[in-house]
Amino acid sequence: MSNSELPRTLRHRAPVPVDVCAFALAAEEIGDRWSLLILREAFYGVMRYDDMRADLGIPRSILSDRLAKLVERGCLEKRAYQEAGDRQRQAYTLTQKGRGLTTAFIALTQWSEGFILGAPGPVAIVDVTTGKAVQAALIDEDAQVIAAESAQPVLRVAASD
Repeated sequence: MSNSELPRTLRHRAPVPVDVCAFALAAEEIGDRWSLLILREAFYGVMRYDDMRADLGIPRSILSDRLAKLVERGCLEKRAYQEAGDRQRQAYTLTQKGRGLTTAFIALTQWSEGFILGAPGPVAIVDVTTGKAVQAALIDEDAQVIAAESAQPVLRVAASD
């Protein structure tokens, strides 16, 4: 049943507590709006602290704090670099765990294009080997694309011992 149809009773609880829900744990791991925007910067290939700060207009204390947390959580890693005449600094790059958010970034972009912008955004995500645009989609276990209205949360059956 989709959320657009009202059931006879509106009382309903989530099927699992927040502390074991994969969606809630992902939100907790990523953190907040600033962390998501920092990950966006890294997804776009922005690696330098000063470039992130300039792009986001974020206060230094918040950027430093969120970068440290994202490194600690394994979404970003630091890499030393040095430009001519400057001291050594740290660049921030996505780890495998951070790159694992690609599908989520694409899905959020598509959602924004459909419901906020109402048109394609200025950045397209393409397959580097073919140059063709990619998009996030829901697929079932037989690799068939399904409509969002067909997706419904259900409890998995626990394996019996």
